Amino acid sequence: MPKVTIILVNYNGISDTRECLRSLAEITYQPYDVIVVDNGSRDIQEAHELQKSFLGVTVIRSEENKGFAGGNNIGIRVAQERGSDYVLLLNNDTVAEPKFLDAMVAAAEADARIGMVGAKIYFHSDPETLWYDGGSFSWRKGVVHENIGTRDKSPNDAAPRLTDFITGCAMLVRMSAVEKIGLLEESFFMYHEDVDWCLRARTEGFLLVIAPAAHVWHKVARSASQMGEPKIHYYDARNSLLLVQRNAPPLVRVWFYGRSVLHFAKQIVKILILPSKRAISKMIMRGIVDFYRGTYGKLQE
Repeated sequence: MPKVTIILVNYNGISDTRECLRSLAEITYQPYDVIVVDNGSRDIQEAHELQKSFLGVTVIRSEENKGFAGGNNIGIRVAQERGSDYVLLLNNDTVAEPKFLDAMVAAAEADARIGMVGAKIYFHSDPETLWYDGGSFSWRKGVVHENIGTRDKSPNDAAPRLTDFITGCAMLVRMSAVEKIGLLEESFFMYHEDVDWCLRARTEGFLLVIAPAAHVWHKVARSASQMGEPKIHYYDARNSLLLVQRNAPPLVRVWFYGRSVLHFAKQIVKILILPSKRAISKMIMRGIVDFYRGTYGKLQE
């Protein structure tokens, strides 16, 4: 069977990471290994505690927070050195059922053209309600999670199906695809880097599928809530434009750039008439300005 390296990125979330690792200890697929990248957690002891508690897991400490892309790239490089056939990006605030990886690998192995496989993801707080069941993407609507917020009407469905987008929350990637499309783009830091990766894979001719027999439960927005709402709007505003710059056709880029100017002006009006939203509006404006300045990566405070 193909070897899979599972990568978790831990950032001030040791309790969630422990729960995720305990669920991975029960999975039936072999062979696999697990890498935890401690992404500059404030308490350096988090990395030590994880290594001490989970002896079969490789824990790598990064002295700085490199974001979702940078943290996962650390693990992907190690997986490449180990000769893994697949890498699985898995949010540390998830819990997986024992056979989820069997289903994901089986879906990938069914066709060599498949570069990425997603799982069916439920809300951890509402275990029968879907958070991700495949996703569509267009430049007009962006990413849309199919069936989000609805009860799963086909929990026993096992037939893989094509999808436009796979969330980085649970994403199995063929290593030969990584070698062709490259690592995650670290300029994003966080938000939209998974969309960028999917678009690059599709451009290179790889298929994306969801394996609905693979079930994962997600504690949605744990890392984002630590960061605070205004910063979320900063990364969304800046990285939406970066995604367009890197992947959209010329006419779409022109349209988005024009819309960003109007969006900036709208925030000025909001600051004047909605003082309670001032912090968010300022972050949106800064995100737009930083894009045009070419200032990427982590928000410099």
